[in-house]
Amino acid sequence: MTEPAVGPVGKTGQHEGNECYSDNSHNKKEIIMAGPLTSLKVLDFSTLLPGPYATMLLADMGADVLRVEAPDRVDLTRVMPPHDAGVSTAHGFLNRGKKSLGLNLKEPGSREKVLELVKDHDIVVEQFRPGVMDRLGIGYEALKAVNPRLIYCSITGYGQTGPYKDRAGHDINYLSLAGVSSHCGRADSGPPPMGIQIADVAGGSHHAVMGILAAVIHRQQTGEGQFVDISMTDAAFALNAMAGAACLAGGQEQKPERALLNGGSFYDYYQTRDGRWLSVGSLEPQFASRLFHTLGISEVTSLAMSQNPEHQQHLKAVLKEKIVEKPLAEWQEIFADEDACVEPVLTISEAAEHPQLKARDMVIGVDRGDGTQQPQIGFPIKFEKTPSETSRIGKMLGADNDRFL
Repeated sequence: MTEPAVGPVGKTGQHEGNECYSDNSHNKKEIIMAGPLTSLKVLDFSTLLPGPYATMLLADMGADVLRVEAPDRVDLTRVMPPHDAGVSTAHGFLNRGKKSLGLNLKEPGSREKVLELVKDHDIVVEQFRPGVMDRLGIGYEALKAVNPRLIYCSITGYGQTGPYKDRAGHDINYLSLAGVSSHCGRADSGPPPMGIQIADVAGGSHHAVMGILAAVIHRQQTGEGQFVDISMTDAAFALNAMAGAACLAGGQEQKPERALLNGGSFYDYYQTRDGRWLSVGSLEPQFASRLFHTLGISEVTSLAMSQNPEHQQHLKAVLKEKIVEKPLAEWQEIFADEDACVEPVLTISEAAEHPQLKARDMVIGVDRGDGTQQPQIGFPIKFEKTPSETSRIGKMLGADNDRFL
């Protein structure tokens, strides 16, 4: 059994080149760039970061995403600074390419409207605590009754089961309970507050997209929809990967600066003369040899593969003393043509200008809705046949009410 070819706005979308032209309920023709998921329609009830990031990825890949928001409870990402042309940059990015429906789910008639909408949608994404959608009358069982093919994804901190299922939390809490924080950072200063939201995005958002698309494949084969339960704590625990394997199967409890990749070896960051940082990842013998030769300290090369902690600490001391002699720009020039796994620690603005990221179109211009363009991080997956594009930055709340209410 194959998935029906449903257009991104209606059921009669037609493709012309890389664009999909489809008629909405008011017979207005809208142009949506084609991607690999143009047959999928998504109802997004999520707020803040994990759910919106997941549905942004789906929208970037061509899915038609309708975001349902409460007019009386503004999503914080709509108002948090900084702003660009009066719009929060977080909102403009996270909700790009989506439509916006302002709907108070507690008001009479809202339940019926959602039940009507879900008949024509493939996927629902929500981020409430367990039981909230059921109390509103639009939980999985209620929606499945009107659309048995529905894929319903719930993203929560701890999942739908277990003693913590109703407990509040944030990224830092999920990383802590999942054991990730315990072996990150420095031994003398403890775990670091991360600059990115690992549990929210790598855990919640990415695993949600994987789960949803796996469920889409299952539905293609069976015709059945299903519930997808995403716990950000579960996902963060899974991200322990090699460290987790070493602990569970190898009996080695993980601690900061004790393992090969968390500061226990010369694989680390080193400060330069001007207070910047250089990353050294020269683990393999050929890279280590090139690193130490380039630095003029070939006499320590034989210690690179040693498992002796004292040898590794000696290497780190030697590298620290050597790298602090020059500013970052000089080291960049020295290692520019050396295949030694040595790279500068760049700021986001510097990374955006790096020739590698520019060549990969990782900074794009997205229509603000007035013909001007806002710079945004691009979509990281490159499709040969169905390139991903986005039509515009996140819309004003309720911008599409006239089309759906």
